[in-house]
Amino acid sequence: MTLFPKKVKHRKWHTGRRNPAKFLRPETRGISVDFGSHGLKSLSHARIKSNQLEAARRAMSRHLGKTGRAWIRIFPDRPFTKKPAEVKMGKGKGDLQGYEVEIRPGRIIFEVDGVTEEIAKEALRKAGTKLPVKTKVVARV
Repeated sequence: MTLFPKKVKHRKWHTGRRNPAKFLRPETRGISVDFGSHGLKSLSHARIKSNQLEAARRAMSRHLGKTGRAWIRIFPDRPFTKKPAEVKMGKGKGDLQGYEVEIRPGRIIFEVDGVTEEIAKEALRKAGTKLPVKTKVVARV
């Protein structure tokens, strides 16, 4: 179950700038635990690919069991491209490889509910190890 958009307006996007001043600024949206009792919060900036998000979701849901409920608070809608190996420069932009999402510090990535605090924390910790960002487990205020 890899996440990707059903339909896109533009198949290929510009790469965008990776200005540290913009990305180290904390996130303003999606920063509170709204659905579950515990959440996984990002502490750094990264681009999370859909397969990394799926690996984290699987690790989390395996640990939660049947009683636990999980929410994914981010969606990979940004396409990224890659040129094949050993191809000369030029000849246009590479083929679409998949989709990713840009994460800034403070963003809630996953939320869980329906399990004890220990199980929720361990499930979110396992999910965090699969992602290319530093994370911490937070509880609902």
